Amino acid sequence: MSRNFQAQRLNLQELAHDGQPWSETTLLKVLQRLANETKDLSPSDAVHWQVTGELRPQAGAEDQVWLHLTAEASVPLTCQRCMTTVATPLEVDQWYRFVESEDIAMAEDDEAEEDLLVMTPQFDLMALLEDELLMALPLVPMHETCPVTPLFRVGDPAVDAAEAKPNPFAVLGQLKKS
Repeated sequence: MSRNFQAQRLNLQELAHDGQPWSETTLLKVLQRLANETKDLSPSDAVHWQVTGELRPQAGAEDQVWLHLTAEASVPLTCQRCMTTVATPLEVDQWYRFVESEDIAMAEDDEAEEDLLVMTPQFDLMALLEDELLMALPLVPMHETCPVTPLFRVGDPAVDAAEAKPNPFAVLGQLKKS
């Protein structure tokens, strides 16, 4: 069988019948939503991913399509402590089971350990990969030990001094002395 897969218009049945792992490296700049979350993205930053399709028999029905996606990347993000770039490792290891309709997916979702997706004639694997990487981003990226000492201050002392207001109780003190 020829391996002429296209990640943005993937025939899931064909991938599952093939049964062999498909590995590629994709530049992070191609994944635009993920690239928008990064800081100082280099042209060579990439995600290494692998997908395997399987046909699993089920009683009284045709075989179900399953997909296993793994991915690894190091993404440059902004450290929320020192505001410099922190290389953040991301990993994805997820199973998906494909069902015929959204209704079936909603009905079976609570009991399923795997993610349920609706079967489509041309599946966008790149969108799924990008979604999984976005969900793997940390809420607050930080270095374990920042390379520079973070400055913890609010406002500019020069501006704060210029905007200083007189203490209202000092005025009351003046009235009391009179």
